[in-house]
Amino acid sequence: MAPLLVAIKGAKSRIDIVVFRFDRSEIEAALKSAVVRGVSVNALIAYANRGGEKNLRKLEMRLLDAGVTVSRTSSDLSRYHDKLILIDNRELYVLSFNFTHLDIDHSRGFGIVTRKQKFVQEARKLIEADSNRHSYEAGQDTFVVSPVNARKQLAAFIRGATKELQIYDPNIGDAEMLRLLNDRAKSGVAVHIIGTVSGKHSLLEVRKPTFRLHTRTIIRDRRTAFVGSQSLRQAELDSRREVGVIIADAKTVAGLLKTFEADWALDEAPSRMRVPVKKLKKSVKAAMEPLSAKLTDVLEEVVAGKNGDGIDPEEVKETVQKAVKQAVKEQVEEILSKTTGK
Repeated sequence: MAPLLVAIKGAKSRIDIVVFRFDRSEIEAALKSAVVRGVSVNALIAYANRGGEKNLRKLEMRLLDAGVTVSRTSSDLSRYHDKLILIDNRELYVLSFNFTHLDIDHSRGFGIVTRKQKFVQEARKLIEADSNRHSYEAGQDTFVVSPVNARKQLAAFIRGATKELQIYDPNIGDAEMLRLLNDRAKSGVAVHIIGTVSGKHSLLEVRKPTFRLHTRTIIRDRRTAFVGSQSLRQAELDSRREVGVIIADAKTVAGLLKTFEADWALDEAPSRMRVPVKKLKKSVKAAMEPLSAKLTDVLEEVVAGKNGDGIDPEEVKETVQKAVKQAVKEQVEEILSKTTGK
């Protein structure tokens, strides 16, 4: 969160932000404050996300009320899934994570920050094209955009590996990409994947993450890396708007590699106990039944007290959801503190 807020608060003339999911009130407040101090703030918001369209429309209205210029993506692609921030047309943030608590606080994700003009200019061109619903033509091989040039550039990136490929990917399933990965492995390239892969591929070493994985990252031969929003999956390569960059900055690649190796080693730690997810879900559901009955009594009492007059069902629903979420979060943190000492 800190670098994102520093960037927004430091903007002098213009902020462009591309949103797929959003629930960070701190970022929203920073954008509104930027408007107050005279910065031109422009938000490009996805026309849809799975189950979250209502929240996106509410976000649009709040930003419009604050003086933000709001655009909505077209519906020509199945999703507009990219997440970008462009500050003063000179500093670009290419993110693999959404502007949400789940992605930022509880998931593995990366963001690339760059002032390289080739990236900044290409991002400006893409944002303008998508805001105005015009076609976009790729101008940089290292600025990877689905469905325009992602398949071609990521295939070439994988094909260029000579020693190692370290990959974060929640779901690799594209036939061409899997064939390329297997070809590289047959040629002696060590292919390590944290994530999941469709089918059986004995030459690829795959480990399921012990954490929520949201980034899509490929580190090639410890010298170059791709970080973006697209998995090596047919839909994300060919029918959705996804954005990533290919970089060769030694310090950045070293940081990515260090994190990958630490995450890879997690599965080797014998003391790490995996959570029995199915059993835990069943137990939690059973434990919630008494709470459900109590909530029913509380809601009936509130409604009866007003005889139903002036009750907004949507407002009641939203209020209860927030209250329950916060109460459960606090209880879970307290229980974990007592049971694990952490």
